[in-house]
Amino acid sequence: MLTHLQVWTALDRLAQRAGLSPSGLAKKAGLDPTTFNKSKRITPEGRARWPSTESVAKSLAATGTSMETFVQLIDDTARPTAQGIPLIGFAQAGVGGYFDDAGFPVGKGWDEVAFPAIADENAYALRIYGDSMEPAYRDGAVIVVSPAATIRKGDRIVLKTKDGEVMVKELKRRTSKSVELRSINPAHKDRTLPLRDVMWMGRVLWASQ
Repeated sequence: MLTHLQVWTALDRLAQRAGLSPSGLAKKAGLDPTTFNKSKRITPEGRARWPSTESVAKSLAATGTSMETFVQLIDDTARPTAQGIPLIGFAQAGVGGYFDDAGFPVGKGWDEVAFPAIADENAYALRIYGDSMEPAYRDGAVIVVSPAATIRKGDRIVLKTKDGEVMVKELKRRTSKSVELRSINPAHKDRTLPLRDVMWMGRVLWASQ
């Protein structure tokens, strides 16, 4: 039998895997941003309030997560076997030889990091250095990127330009001619790039804290 704590913990883990806060997950799923707040998990009368089936389903769809994976997030004893995925420093991502023209990892020089099995066998990890992506990603944080995942408005992405610039941004809008990007660090300006200048984009699936 599932407990109230298990289900809410699984939703918190789902948000963490997507590099989001619980309120960020709710917003991404098209729900009221306060839907998953801790204050909403207990009624004013002190009774346990469970997340609705609809809110869970929308959260899974918004993050591209299967029900099987969600069950694994509920049950600590059912965690998937960890696998090794390629890992490099963020600055190295701008250097030639690590990715093909579609943004898939290739070549040598990658380290490895253990990560629970995910659907994209071409997923890779980047280690963040410096404070340019705070407060979302701090110095030393690791983000896991899927070059094959569908990218939607509001997703955090890694993007590489044809000039070799690599950045982590939030996708605001994508047209046939350009991509509009929101900066994660408020100290940095948002960007709009001609699509012809973009080499590849990959969706951020998970970030360490």
